[in-house]
Amino acid sequence: MSTSFWKAGHTPTLFCAFLYFDLSFMVWYVLGPLGVQIASDLQLTTQQRAFMVATPILSGAVLRLFMGLLADRTSPKTAGLVGQVLVILALAAAWLMGVHTYEQALLLGLFLGIAGASFAVALPLASQWYPPQHQGKAMGIAGAGNSGTVLAALFAPGLAALFGWNAVFGLALIPLVLTLGLFATFARNAPNRPAPKSLGDYLKALGDGDSWWFMFFYSITFGGFLGLASTLPGYFHDQYGLDPVKAGYYTAACVFAGSLMRPIGGALADHFGGIRALLVMYMLASLAIAAVGFDLPNPVAALALFVIAMLSLGTGNGAVFQLVPQRFSREIGVMTGLIGMAGGIGGFCLTAGLGAIKQHSGGYQMGLWLFALLGVLAWFGLYAVKMRWRATWGSAQVTAARV
Repeated sequence: MSTSFWKAGHTPTLFCAFLYFDLSFMVWYVLGPLGVQIASDLQLTTQQRAFMVATPILSGAVLRLFMGLLADRTSPKTAGLVGQVLVILALAAAWLMGVHTYEQALLLGLFLGIAGASFAVALPLASQWYPPQHQGKAMGIAGAGNSGTVLAALFAPGLAALFGWNAVFGLALIPLVLTLGLFATFARNAPNRPAPKSLGDYLKALGDGDSWWFMFFYSITFGGFLGLASTLPGYFHDQYGLDPVKAGYYTAACVFAGSLMRPIGGALADHFGGIRALLVMYMLASLAIAAVGFDLPNPVAALALFVIAMLSLGTGNGAVFQLVPQRFSREIGVMTGLIGMAGGIGGFCLTAGLGAIKQHSGGYQMGLWLFALLGVLAWFGLYAVKMRWRATWGSAQVTAARV
């Protein structure tokens, strides 16, 4: 990565945004790796398990809009501090009082959604420090905080087996409190922040057709990443009989691949253009998901295909947010909230949908094929708008970035 990048912005803020995002994603996602163990103790059906895991995703998607407004009205750093404190309080309450019913698990999931809303804080906090030609790298590094899913998948099932799954909520408080201290100390708001946006600005943004395209594209890339990450622990358990800890390891390999590729995807988009990177990504992800839908008898083969899919989706996440600041430089806070919300809703629909299809059909095949089809639709949609985008806001006369 070039020396000019490290001189262009504020490195401590960039890495604080990453760390805050990373730990927030860890707790946002924690019900996924614990899903099999919680469902066993609370005697949940497959559909109930899927809805429990999906609840933080939906809550986080909706709260991203409000967290984006809070970040605009106060500052990204202030919004991050408020969100982190609320998540810590919710986890402490769950740890001390326990989660004994399905309804209590859903209530915890609603509060964990605040951690998912960290997206609307971390990305503007980082983005506002960097010029257009470095947006892909900056947004990729900050956005790589979705690697927090790896930590949860690796450690949560094993810790639950040793100490009980309720104790995991208490153990998660340790890194969260440390991160809160670092974020409060070293993160700084950019000196030239955009003026606050009103609710009317969000409604105005929704009147722009490009907003809906970006929301759709991100609902497939990030929604696919998060939906698969949340579903895979249960998938490997249901499909291949893997115990929760081993299913967690398989899932961790997949989500590590997707998380690793987010910053790389941003850098690739800076170099080759975000549209080109996305077109390749959608094609590879759709082929891999369609192939795994054939109910492969070997879990290692399924793992390999899911890794390919997650590598592609992670690349797509970085590429989408290389393009967003080029198209919506003055509305980055608004659009981060809206696009992030769409990504979360996509993840909720995929997680809940795969659970419902599994419950009623006995398998995941149809759900995986439907998701692969959506990836194909995204490819054709992006191909349809690429010439207009490159001739208008993506032209060389308008931006120094490659689109």
